[in-house]
Amino acid sequence: MSTFNSVLLKISGELVGDQLEKMKFLCIKEIGKNRLEKMTSGLQLFMVLMERNKLGPDNTVFLVSLLTDIGRLDLADKLTNCESQYAGSPNSLPNDEEQAKLDVATEVITNRIGRKWQTYGRKLGLPEAKLDHIAQKHPNNLEEQVVELLKEWRKMQKAEAKTDTLIQAFRSCDQNYTADRIQTELEKLNANGGQ
Repeated sequence: MSTFNSVLLKISGELVGDQLEKMKFLCIKEIGKNRLEKMTSGLQLFMVLMERNKLGPDNTVFLVSLLTDIGRLDLADKLTNCESQYAGSPNSLPNDEEQAKLDVATEVITNRIGRKWQTYGRKLGLPEAKLDHIAQKHPNNLEEQVVELLKEWRKMQKAEAKTDTLIQAFRSCDQNYTADRIQTELEKLNANGGQ
């Protein structure tokens, strides 16, 4: 059994009370009322979501959104952590030089972005459900919200994650100072030979 299916099995087993009914209600448009009425477990729902390409090892946004909407952030986190395992293969990561640049950019962004992190996340292309999940996961910790945002973006972009994209997103948000600050720090990194 794959790790992903194992996580789905655990999530299904942890749904209590009317949580499955709430999830089914939220899926009426995607699946249809008649088919949903016959479902008696989370696993049945998950299998149909996989058939409809709404769920997979590297495609958990829809289910994370459902779990967040019914107030089960703990289960949404389990799913997000499982997805991280699939995103970490060496071929799916930027090269070492770009990783170093992204780490520098992450530090600058974490210290400077402020409350507009969700607007920035939208410019980076993160789905609204992911942004909502991050906000609910760390409701009173702005720094953790930003760190999580950048982690999700890197996971989504895989080998295509580039500091230029981060800088362009800041410029499109009219946050040129932060974009300039990232470029300054990257110039220092290059001057030190990437150390």
